[in-house]
Amino acid sequence: MSDQSQQKQPVVPPEEFAAQANVGAEIYDRAAEQGQEFWAEQARELLSWSQEFTETLDWSNPPFAKWFADGTLNAAYNAVDRHVEAGNGDRKALLFEGEPGDERSYTYAELKDEVSKAANALVSLGIAKGDRVGIYMPMVPEAVISMLACARVGAIHSVVFGGFSADAVRSRMEDGEAKLVITVDGSYRRGKPSQIKSVVDQALADGAPTVENVLVVKRNGEDVEWSEGRDHWWHELVDDQSTEHEPEPMNAEDPLFILYTSGTTGKPKGVLHTTGGYLTQGAFSMKATFDLKPETDVFWCTADIGWVTGHSYVAYGPLVMGATQVIYEGTPDSPHRGRFWEIVQKYAVTTLYTSPTAIRTMMKWGEDIPAEYDLSSLRLLGTVGEAINPEAWAWFHEHIGGGRCPIVDTWWQTETGAHMMTPMPGVTAAKPGSAQSPLPGISLDVVDESGKTVGNGEQGFLVVREPWPSMMRTIWGDDQRFIDTYWSRFEGMYFAGDGARFDEDGDFWVLGRVDDVMNVSGHRLSTAEIESALVSHPSVAEAAVVGAADETTGQAVVAFAILTDDAVDEDRPKDELSEELRAHVGKEISPIAKPKRVLIVPELPKTRSGKIMRRLLKDVAEDRPVGDVTTLADQTVMDQIVDSLGK
Repeated sequence: MSDQSQQKQPVVPPEEFAAQANVGAEIYDRAAEQGQEFWAEQARELLSWSQEFTETLDWSNPPFAKWFADGTLNAAYNAVDRHVEAGNGDRKALLFEGEPGDERSYTYAELKDEVSKAANALVSLGIAKGDRVGIYMPMVPEAVISMLACARVGAIHSVVFGGFSADAVRSRMEDGEAKLVITVDGSYRRGKPSQIKSVVDQALADGAPTVENVLVVKRNGEDVEWSEGRDHWWHELVDDQSTEHEPEPMNAEDPLFILYTSGTTGKPKGVLHTTGGYLTQGAFSMKATFDLKPETDVFWCTADIGWVTGHSYVAYGPLVMGATQVIYEGTPDSPHRGRFWEIVQKYAVTTLYTSPTAIRTMMKWGEDIPAEYDLSSLRLLGTVGEAINPEAWAWFHEHIGGGRCPIVDTWWQTETGAHMMTPMPGVTAAKPGSAQSPLPGISLDVVDESGKTVGNGEQGFLVVREPWPSMMRTIWGDDQRFIDTYWSRFEGMYFAGDGARFDEDGDFWVLGRVDDVMNVSGHRLSTAEIESALVSHPSVAEAAVVGAADETTGQAVVAFAILTDDAVDEDRPKDELSEELRAHVGKEISPIAKPKRVLIVPELPKTRSGKIMRRLLKDVAEDRPVGDVTTLADQTVMDQIVDSLGK
């Protein structure tokens, strides 16, 4: 697809927004001039240190970085205590909306007390600095409180997404040698109660012998099995604890958490993040990317704490910066498809950070749904998880942001810890679909196979050339795997598998995983670009593209498309529409990119984090039996797809 057809006209920030923005264009030059000291300045300005650091970066043993290594601080103190001490204890910290519609809120003073009580409870269970604690919970306040309580005592938390299987819980607890698991009796899923503790029980029955205790929040009253001596109710153990607890001073390089990346085979890959650098870049990105005004903003990141976005932009970033934030337990479509917009209206949300997958889903439902709600409180929108296609960007901008809200399209990863590339909302003329520029202080590049920078208009591999504060420090227990996985492809550069290109202006366009780049008759084609072309057709709500083995071309483009509700209602043969969509891709990109087949399907296979499992679609495209579906949010989806195609 040409840059022009993707970009259309860059969207300039509103003058009023730009005039009041936290950072201006000069920050890029300042960051470049100061180098590492730019990050030292952010660390001193945005965090509270119990012992000031004197050394910014130790890169004497690459790729093992140490940032602010002789300084000490505590993440929980930075997230709660210091705001109370500064006289902001009455400010709302958490606004909780339950899936059934129940609600709770916590001021910073109340949150400090709850985190202190939970910390004392952890100590009573023998948890000390350096111990690992598993957390397997839905999006309830106790989940964030548990993470902060671990940080407060110096324990390393390992959060497992609350929809993962017993085997996933067991393998992660075994790898980290956890001593404690914190969970809930159950939760709710689209209006129905669900069990969660039973998954932990199964995991511990199958293994994880280091787990000595299980702490259980009573959320929905589900009947649970009980192991006397091992299991403890939160309300019985935590509620009566003292609200006084002295935070453990932590070295800036002490581990804060392990988070296991999804989709790996074999032994899980535990990404290790430490304290000082991680908090620094997270806080800076809250200030710069999200233009946070803690006195007036209501921030809502819709991610679950089971993913890195929920760590950096729910549990830590917003609280470290003293924000008021919404956390929501449920899904966008229960009890109705306007649930997100109802919450935005109810809490007067000013900043909404969500995924392109959610946006495309809500596009499919129609613009009339958000039109029923008052979204005038919104002033900034953000996207995360994958590159957003320009059509979804435009819909988000117009129908959610009212054409007035800048959109920050953020690229980063579990491994990077915080934003690495994004438009600056008060500075950048946004190109829909492009994350555009590195965060100030970050050194990104696009290189060819030999590691040389590509020219404008060319594509290659997205790399980080210099260490950054919130970078992962290693893979838990496996330094060599860390080197081999991230630092062996290009000498001296971090590479985690994404492709990108420079446009004619030198702006970055992320193309997705390099294994999602197909080679058709010698032409390299990005699945993301073809998917974007398909979604630009008015009949297509969402699309996924795979490369299938082909005797003639090496690989053939096979596309799977979900239709919009309006298109589904049309009495039109699928074959006719498929041909129209093939031709549309040929027109939008090139005849070379025209899919060999466009298969119209009722749904796409997605993990619980919203990522499309293209390997399963590749199985269908190559007429193989469908592989393992256990990581899918809905394991019946592949049956629906196969049935719809008559296979």
